[in-house]
Amino acid sequence: MRTLLTILLMATLTACGMTAPSGPPNLQMVVLATLPHDTSAFTEGLEFAGDRLYESTGLQGRSSLRAGPPGQPPQVDVSLPTPLFGEGITVIGPKLWQLTWQNGVAIERDSATLAELRRVSYQGEGWGLCHQPGRLVMSNGSDQLTFRDPVTFASQGTVTVHGDGRTFSQLNELECVGEDVYANVWQTNEILRIDPGSGTVTGRIDASGLLTPQQRQDADVLNGIAAIPGTDEFLVTGKLWPTMFRVKFVTGQLGQDHA
Repeated sequence: MRTLLTILLMATLTACGMTAPSGPPNLQMVVLATLPHDTSAFTEGLEFAGDRLYESTGLQGRSSLRAGPPGQPPQVDVSLPTPLFGEGITVIGPKLWQLTWQNGVAIERDSATLAELRRVSYQGEGWGLCHQPGRLVMSNGSDQLTFRDPVTFASQGTVTVHGDGRTFSQLNELECVGEDVYANVWQTNEILRIDPGSGTVTGRIDASGLLTPQQRQDADVLNGIAAIPGTDEFLVTGKLWPTMFRVKFVTGQLGQDHA
């Protein structure tokens, strides 16, 4: 009987021209413009606050945090002391949180001067960070997002990122936009759009082909996504990339004209 019902259901869907869901939609990245990017910047975090672009960079002895107009030399630039390895950042009004990779501390800073205000300990690794009303959203390279109190940095729970019958690990730099979280997937050219309430992947974005073969020779992986305030556009870049790209994410097939 169960087999018969399944056959009848599939026949009904076919007759109505319907198909079962096939996983999260694929979105294409349309490049609108390019801006220069510091090729010495091992990008770990990227975020706008107003018209100011903040960028956190990694590597021991080379980690930094800088802020200023996009595509121009930073107006403010601070270095992290060794052995700290800078990671994701997020700006909440007058304050800024900066993660470290394996050092187990988050640094709270003044968002105007970038001066360090205090350090808070946490367990595990720090990768990406963004914020929604009343909470921070953090990645640690696994398939989970951790929610944290924006004042105390205390953990408020986790969610596993999943879709189409699988989980998605190596979540890296994050960007919160409304109710969505966008996540770079480490060592890939993919960005995920995630519903943080359920952990469901609601979109997969192909960011391949941004750099020329010559540019790729000295560049590292894609990592860095910042929503441009007041628009539906983003800046994306990567570690040691020579360029930042102003882009839009659109639905449609590869090769379709979205100009």
